[in-house]
Amino acid sequence: MKDTGLVTATEFLRHPSMVGSAFPATGRMVRRMLAPVDWSTIEVAVEYGPGSGRFTFAMLERLRPDAKLIAIETGAEFVEKLRAATEDPRLIVVEGSAEDIGRHLVDCDLDHADLILSGLPFSTLVPDDAARIMRATAVALAPSGIFAAYQMRTAIRPLIERHFAALRHGYEWWNVPPCHLYWATTARPDTRVGSAPTRGG
Repeated sequence: MKDTGLVTATEFLRHPSMVGSAFPATGRMVRRMLAPVDWSTIEVAVEYGPGSGRFTFAMLERLRPDAKLIAIETGAEFVEKLRAATEDPRLIVVEGSAEDIGRHLVDCDLDHADLILSGLPFSTLVPDDAARIMRATAVALAPSGIFAAYQMRTAIRPLIERHFAALRHGYEWWNVPPCHLYWATTARPDTRVGSAPTRGG
């Protein structure tokens, strides 16, 4: 099995629009990104673009014993590596698109997410795809849920503000590359019109 750094670099070269960076996140950025989350309240967490698992395993360390973490990844090598890296029953690794988060939750017999963390590079996504992912995210979150994202650029901010009423922003220099950090809550009512897929639907 390839080591983490090599898998990350290989997938970045193959799919630069879907992999945020060729370098894994630093421990400092991981801690800062996850610090605002009240982990005692998180029953279902979702991660978009887990890659080599830098955030994934840090989230598992913080999650309750009865919680679930769905990691949604498009890269087959990342999926294989994550599935082989742990037997933690709380982790469900899905090969697929973040746009289908509603269906992924249904497939896992779950109703909503309390936390969604994204490492997807929204600045390189097709605009319509980015918009669909953000709307699906807002719909999939519980009313008290939090959407968190780390990004090299600020292209994601207007999308977040369109779908969420409350937004906090930070910046982490101690990373390659440095990243903007976002924490959003309170999905706007017009975003939540309609519903995510339901069991049996």
